Amino acid sequence: MRSARRARRVSILPLVLMTATVCPAFADTVPELFNKVKEQVKAEKWADALVTMEVIDVEAGKPANTHYQAPLEGPLAFYRGVCDANLGQADKAQADFETFLRTKPDAGIDEKMYSKKAVLAFQAAQKAIASQGPSIARAYAEFKPPANAGAELETASPTWGDGPVVWLMTPSEKSAWAAAATDADRAAFVEKFWKSRVLEDDPSFRTQFEKRVAFADANFAQDEKRGSMTDRGMVFVLLGPPTYGGRKPLKTGDDANDPAGMSTRNSMAEAIAMAQAKNSRSSSATVAGMVDRNNAPSTVAPESNMNYQEVWHYRHDLLPKGVSYIQVDAVFLTKKGYGKNVLQRDSDILTTLSAAKQKPQ
Repeated sequence: MRSARRARRVSILPLVLMTATVCPAFADTVPELFNKVKEQVKAEKWADALVTMEVIDVEAGKPANTHYQAPLEGPLAFYRGVCDANLGQADKAQADFETFLRTKPDAGIDEKMYSKKAVLAFQAAQKAIASQGPSIARAYAEFKPPANAGAELETASPTWGDGPVVWLMTPSEKSAWAAAATDADRAAFVEKFWKSRVLEDDPSFRTQFEKRVAFADANFAQDEKRGSMTDRGMVFVLLGPPTYGGRKPLKTGDDANDPAGMSTRNSMAEAIAMAQAKNSRSSSATVAGMVDRNNAPSTVAPESNMNYQEVWHYRHDLLPKGVSYIQVDAVFLTKKGYGKNVLQRDSDILTTLSAAKQKPQ
């Protein structure tokens, strides 16, 4: 089962070929490219500006230019929002502006300078941000794992290999663990397992893994299953918090295997939001913005039978070494009769998760 994608997931090599006529051999520096974006936006060349921003992503990802990434994250998200809004991509624009507002929570938009479409998308993003809990990334940054968070990962019990370490284990390690019949064998395996992954001069891998497991357990539990053992937990344990994420009801076209589409009219949350919007004479775009996203890490659906998709967007700077995508999306689908938060196992996310399992060099 596949879901509709809104993100740009393009491998770097094709992108280089595609943009060669715009910026031959990446001759421009990152600041020059950013100035070009501003000029293109001012000239209302929306599609050209988006291409130039993808080139900036490539250039800023190079070792000599990584210092540009943090300062440009907010401005680029803003200009992406402006471009997407004017190209009729209201959902993308709102997501872009939400990313921008997470970097500058008190920012506004000049209604005289930008189009009505851009202003409406920005206002929808403001309302969405105001109604949300903390983003997954911020919640994780503020998370304090329990004092005994790493104890389970060290203890060589017979069930050790069935826990969250299974997401890191190679096929040969799984076989070796299954063959470990005694306490001494299991203890030796566990010691070797961590020694192969934790560098003596950099124990951060183990510490980070422990914190991710604890966070997933605290936020992504489903029914009787612990959070780190769910699909969302697996992705979080391997990749960490996404650049940004959102949840929306399934609509016609979101599920390629369901041509009739999903009805979202039975959602009480939507009904309330629409009533509020109607009373305030809000536009249809604002109504959609009120119900389109929910970014808090532990939020559950307002109705147990609600059909929705949750998408975690990982930009290139968060992807494992060697993954040649500008952005990768982890899409989790919840549908009655199908499952809850089931990861859609597309090739790009599987490639990315596989790369995340590689041992540190």
